[in-house]
Amino acid sequence: MLSAQRDDDDSQYLLVAKLDNARNVSNILKAIHFKDIATVIASPLGLKVTVEDAKCVQANAFIQESIFHHYHIKEDQLAFKINLTVLLECLTIFGSSATTPSGNTTLKMCYAGYGCPLILMLEEDGVLTDCSLKTLEPDEVLDFDFSSANVVNKIIMKSECLKEVFSELDTTSEVLQILISPDQPYLQFSTFGNAGSTHSSFPKDSEMVESFLSNQTQTNRYKISLLKPSVKALNLSTRISIRTDSRGFLSLQYMIKTEDGQICFVEYYCAPDEEITDDPET
Repeated sequence: MLSAQRDDDDSQYLLVAKLDNARNVSNILKAIHFKDIATVIASPLGLKVTVEDAKCVQANAFIQESIFHHYHIKEDQLAFKINLTVLLECLTIFGSSATTPSGNTTLKMCYAGYGCPLILMLEEDGVLTDCSLKTLEPDEVLDFDFSSANVVNKIIMKSECLKEVFSELDTTSEVLQILISPDQPYLQFSTFGNAGSTHSSFPKDSEMVESFLSNQTQTNRYKISLLKPSVKALNLSTRISIRTDSRGFLSLQYMIKTEDGQICFVEYYCAPDEEITDDPET
């Protein structure tokens, strides 16, 4: 029903996207929801939604064009800021979960251009709800300048092992230290809390490690407060790519399957902690 709703009016919009299951979008957006304001960049490839904090951490959700059963954009790129908290409230207005296919919320998303609101039309079991969300002029998103050419270490792992590591992090430690090396211990996560230091190591030939590439030994620390939001994406993901560049910047890329079996990606960039000292116990 929703796909046919107001199709005669679609010509006024620069972006029209339709989805049979709104949770396929809302679940991905929840994975980066650690601040209210997000920047949305729409292109023919799909949507990129970015959230940043303190110029030290950035989260990007990539919702490919193929996720939608209809996706049409009239320009090469559209960009706007939006309140992500309000957007998620609208997307889950009929509830955030359903046990039967008949409980799916269908979604139609429309945007007419600069200064215009983002229009959401949601339908479930014949009930139709319209939402109009104010959009703002986008700020320039932070460029972490994280290029593949500068990547020093890259590991692809099954997410389940890291879920355990992150669930057991010492909350009294301000930092998480990540060591990646071509030699033992290969991959090690360490915290330094009130009760002392803890270490979790993974050999490169572990069944949890699918790909291991290390060009040099790197030990970097990252503030746990900045990494905590990424746990949302970790819990939804099946695979994770861990990369570090020559500056020690960290990229965590999560592969997430939607309820329809489609693949989406969420990526976190995090700057290293500049307070690092030579003594790992201090």
